[in-house]
Amino acid sequence: MTPSRRHHARPPRPPGRWRRLLLGCAAGAGALALVAGVVAVVDAVREPSVQRIAYFADWNTANRGYRIKDVADSGAADRLTRLMWAFGEISPEGRCHIPVAGSRAWEVYQRRYSAEDSVDGRADTYEQPLAGGLNQLRKLRESHPSLGASISLGGWNTSTHFSTAARTEESRREFVRSCVDLWLRGDLPVADGEPQGGAGAAAGVFDGVDLDWEWPGGDGHPDNTEHPADRRNFTLLVAEFRRQLDALAEETGREYTLSVSLAGDEERMRESYEPEAFGPVDFATVQGYDLTGPWSQTTGHHSQLYTPRGAPEEESVDSVVRAYLDHGLPAEKLVVGFPGFGRGWQGVETGADASFGRFAPAPEPAEGDYGEGAASYADLERRSGRRFHDESSGSQWLVSGDEWWSYDTPEVVAQKAEYVRQHDLGGLMLWNLDMDPDGELVRAMDDHLGW
Repeated sequence: MTPSRRHHARPPRPPGRWRRLLLGCAAGAGALALVAGVVAVVDAVREPSVQRIAYFADWNTANRGYRIKDVADSGAADRLTRLMWAFGEISPEGRCHIPVAGSRAWEVYQRRYSAEDSVDGRADTYEQPLAGGLNQLRKLRESHPSLGASISLGGWNTSTHFSTAARTEESRREFVRSCVDLWLRGDLPVADGEPQGGAGAAAGVFDGVDLDWEWPGGDGHPDNTEHPADRRNFTLLVAEFRRQLDALAEETGREYTLSVSLAGDEERMRESYEPEAFGPVDFATVQGYDLTGPWSQTTGHHSQLYTPRGAPEEESVDSVVRAYLDHGLPAEKLVVGFPGFGRGWQGVETGADASFGRFAPAPEPAEGDYGEGAASYADLERRSGRRFHDESSGSQWLVSGDEWWSYDTPEVVAQKAEYVRQHDLGGLMLWNLDMDPDGELVRAMDDHLGW
């Protein structure tokens, strides 16, 4: 198991409220006007703001006991502009759905919370139409009205059928419609004889959709469906989401946010995304981590802001950001992702020279609370050992016995916040909240981004 079901151990590779866009419409309902094969998009100017975003991995309520209540109790909800709920799943037919088999539906919207576990200190009743994590998120947003919430679709393990959903004009239209109905209109299935669900049961819980297709063009999970036109179809899918979200906004009088999660890898960037895909979105989060990991033969920083001298890996957060800016992603839409987890190795010689194990041979991954080669910020902060901060590269590492770990601390987050401000970027994003249970990384993000 990797540190999340979204962000994975990358396999070795060969070297190598701003919106209202205008979409040209061709003859025929829902057809997009294509000019020389390009979606015609005109962007409005965004209102100035800096995003403070974090993901909530809903499976960790059952697996690790991390609740929506903990987002409030840690102070994170007071400091975030948007919470991303991971993940919404896609059926083999290419529709948004919540599997009713197993415990998924139970945890998401049927489980009755006790007063002790509830955001507002009130126990759920058996008959209420919405329970589970979604009801807790609704309560959180009621007590924090400036906090937005997006359903994030896909992720590493659940992007399997994204290609199917995006394949044709009809499939894109029906896929987006199903997502709007399920997650924004809140039309939940009634299942297993439980009283929860029904039309509008979860209306208003979410005011946004995040597309986390890992990855258009391939190189994703081995079970993913793929198609040669995935890169183009991703652009068309983004445009269809924008069209239907704007139609819903006209109907309800509310604003709906559209975002995409992008690979932190320059080669994947070129293979997966056309620059036109960036036009319809309100912002895009770029993964500023997993630049190296247990697939590497040497230790290294998986989320370094700049590449240190002598590093075997040339990629850095700065190099990835610059690549996206050159690729056409507007600076004000680019939100830099940072990790709440570290990458580590064991069997490392750490005392032979002044590098203290940095870029040293790494026999095998270390074990952490998130499995092989992965540990949460909270776990790493509890460990004994020597800690080193390289201000020039914006990186941190821990030497604990023969283990070597790279991870972000509040000091590193402060540097990344300053980088965002210096380059007029859109903000910062944390993956994910249960790795920072006391809200220390979120606090650093908020304190140093400024308004």
